[in-house]
Amino acid sequence: MRYDFDAVPRRRGTDSVKWGLYPEDVIPLWVADMDFVSAAPILEALRERTDHGVFGYSRPCPELAGCILDRMRRLYGWEIAAPDIVYIPGVVSGLNIAFEAFASPGEGILAQPPVYGHFLRDPVSRGRVLRGAPLVRRGDSYEIDPDLLEHAITTDTKLFVLCNPHNPVGRAFTRPELETIADVCLRHGLVICSDEIHCDLVYPPHRHIPIAVLSPEVEACTVTLMAPSKTYNIAGLGCAFALIRNPRLRARWDRAASGIVPWVTAMGHVAASAAYRHGQEWLDQVLAYLVRNRDYVHDFVGDALPGVSMCRVEATYLAWLDCSEAGLGRHPFRFFLDRARVALNDGAQFGEGYGQFVRLNFACPRTVLQEALCRMAEALRCI
Repeated sequence: MRYDFDAVPRRRGTDSVKWGLYPEDVIPLWVADMDFVSAAPILEALRERTDHGVFGYSRPCPELAGCILDRMRRLYGWEIAAPDIVYIPGVVSGLNIAFEAFASPGEGILAQPPVYGHFLRDPVSRGRVLRGAPLVRRGDSYEIDPDLLEHAITTDTKLFVLCNPHNPVGRAFTRPELETIADVCLRHGLVICSDEIHCDLVYPPHRHIPIAVLSPEVEACTVTLMAPSKTYNIAGLGCAFALIRNPRLRARWDRAASGIVPWVTAMGHVAASAAYRHGQEWLDQVLAYLVRNRDYVHDFVGDALPGVSMCRVEATYLAWLDCSEAGLGRHPFRFFLDRARVALNDGAQFGEGYGQFVRLNFACPRTVLQEALCRMAEALRCI
């Protein structure tokens, strides 16, 4: 079937975090969910489940594990087994399990800002020590600096958290880059927790490479976090999974999660299974639409937002905008909220020193995106 991503769904009054936080005159382009109706096979599977009418405790159907195994084999040549899959309600839960499982209070967690805020805040709130090895901006992109990685590691550093594809800078890291990371982690005996939730949202000619597939040695020290939530716009249903090939790491994970992390809900299982079995047609179409949105944002920023520049987006539906030359004061996100009535993410959420950046979610109907960008351009003209 042909999906209409230009249609604007009604999201106000539906308990939406994205659309409910700000007043009705604000266009929200912040939190990372899409303003698109999910794939028809997912909706049909959910209807069938609700029609059944009984919602007791559930477990993932065998078909879901089979879909995941087949997907890893087909997309990445990665051979895993069903016991390697650990279901969790979300990737953020997975990150926090990893912090608990692989580092003790007072020990170090290594991350690469600018990066998703839970990488930075959650280790500290759990009594771990955050070690930063910032990505280095070169032109309109960000790269890994192996020297910064090496120098950030101390004897008490135990865990490296990787974001690949990277949120917010939109990188899909190359094999040589991942090999550099893996080499550093192996030499220092670090466990790798790789957040790969955006792995299906990669634009040609780029492709996603799970860091665990580099070698058996890397696989043995890696926990990989994935989910259909961002890919198929079903984040509210709460189904994700960790892929842990090493039984010793899996045992440590299970101890840390025991009695704290809830089971995935029946609706989450149903939606994930339907997405992976029957959602490819929808995904192909949404990726084509997102490419056009990405290019539209890039061209608009260059033509109509003076003092603002945009990093190259290889993956995700998130644009990382540098406003440092626009003269917007200390908080550009506040400027666009107050003067343009457009809600973006404050760059300061992604690490110290990034307050002049904002993150823009372009996974929305084109008319909504156009209106938001025109408002931002008008606000800049009125400075």
